[in-house]
Amino acid sequence: MESPPHTFETDRLRKEYPGTIALRDVSLRCAGGKIRALLGKNGAGKSTLVGILGGAVRPTSGTVLVDGVPVSFRSPREALDRGIATVHQELSLIPGLSVAENIFLGRLPRRRGLIDWRGAGRMAENLLGELGLEIDGRVTAGKLGLAGRQMVEIAKAMSHAPAVLMLDEPTSALALRETERLFELLRRLAAQGVVILYITHRLEEIHRIADEASVLRNGELVGTIPIAEATPVVIAGMMFGDLPGRAEAETVHPSGPPVITVNGFTRGEAYRDVSFTLHRGEILGIAGVLGAGRTELLRGLFGADPHDAGSVTVGGREVAPSSPAQMKKLGVVLAPEDRKAEGLIQILSTRININLAGFWPPSLRWITTAARERAVASRYIAGMDMAVPSVDGPVSALSGGTQQKAVIAKWLETGPQVLLLDEPTRGIDIRAKQQIFGIVRDLSARGIASVFVSSELEELMEVCHRILVLRKGRIAGEVSPGATSLESLLGICME
Repeated sequence: MESPPHTFETDRLRKEYPGTIALRDVSLRCAGGKIRALLGKNGAGKSTLVGILGGAVRPTSGTVLVDGVPVSFRSPREALDRGIATVHQELSLIPGLSVAENIFLGRLPRRRGLIDWRGAGRMAENLLGELGLEIDGRVTAGKLGLAGRQMVEIAKAMSHAPAVLMLDEPTSALALRETERLFELLRRLAAQGVVILYITHRLEEIHRIADEASVLRNGELVGTIPIAEATPVVIAGMMFGDLPGRAEAETVHPSGPPVITVNGFTRGEAYRDVSFTLHRGEILGIAGVLGAGRTELLRGLFGADPHDAGSVTVGGREVAPSSPAQMKKLGVVLAPEDRKAEGLIQILSTRININLAGFWPPSLRWITTAARERAVASRYIAGMDMAVPSVDGPVSALSGGTQQKAVIAKWLETGPQVLLLDEPTRGIDIRAKQQIFGIVRDLSARGIASVFVSSELEELMEVCHRILVLRKGRIAGEVSPGATSLESLLGICME
């Protein structure tokens, strides 16, 4: 007799941090046999919910139930032991170990006090066979392709015989054929009664794999709908709520020749055949879901990563971006997504960080002084309304918003023509976001163009003159904020 499908439930689950509520009394019920998609924009609470269910985060209040039994966890290991397994976007396999060793790491069978390698191989072979996977358990994980490693991650999770399997953006780096293999496996697991919770930004995927969709917004569960009802308009309304009307965007009148023209820019599967023109003073937005290639594109244009094909023309001069130093000299600079690790040197002072990019290469012909550096830094601190207790204090002591301003100030001291901004408002408060918007608009008025990448579509609609949509590494469309709706933009991003 077959066992009944597993059930999974949260009852008024809540998580509070100092000054913020990340999850607000979320009550969610899922049953095996169906695949549930979990949607929501960045900051909606998806990561917090997954962290709680996976044992990495302790809830402030509320209950989690598996098969009707309340459970609580102090660690991911306890969550696994109680039947909840998580497959994270960042794969955790050890490349030098075999598939079998990775699956049963820390639980390898023993015989007479020694590891039973043959037994481990048989166990892996049986498990992989049950999942319908044609993978040799003796092969080292590093020799598998990305799709194979993803399948082994799922096999590793399934080796714990979980009642609930959560997957966080599992197809972000998979090709279409590999994605279909993954979907076949998930359908097979759901049919066996496993509860599948599938987290994604891709609307077209949920129609291929999910039976129903739940949407979080600002830490609250907005609702759950059958997948047939999950149109872009409906999902956008659930994700963003009622938004105030937006005045028609300012029309950009190009002044003189374009500052940068990109033609056929390509790097493997990261981005392909990207072409656009950016005019003086224009704020060009780039929208797209996680894994669309936005960060990779900006890094390629800045010369931080190599590209395979295409050309870039800056100020009428065709160049092949090969290094950040080269592009900086041409007036193209990048404020990276990870401002703490890549945008600033945390142990150095605000004074030095702001002056850092303006330094010439070491030369006896050019010597700076602390007094000159303080004058430069103080000018930007005052002009950008930066909350800096001491210009000589470590930049690490500043808030996220003030650090972001310091990154921008550092590059402005070089006199750029084009500012590439990768998620410039990530992790900063509402007031700091508006200040960043104001800085970008002021730069626009001074003739400095910007390429503005953001996962927050509302931000792009508010600050940009024009928006390109990047999907799976290719430009999928172009919209004018004054002539399109948020729902339409979301639909293009998630098709």
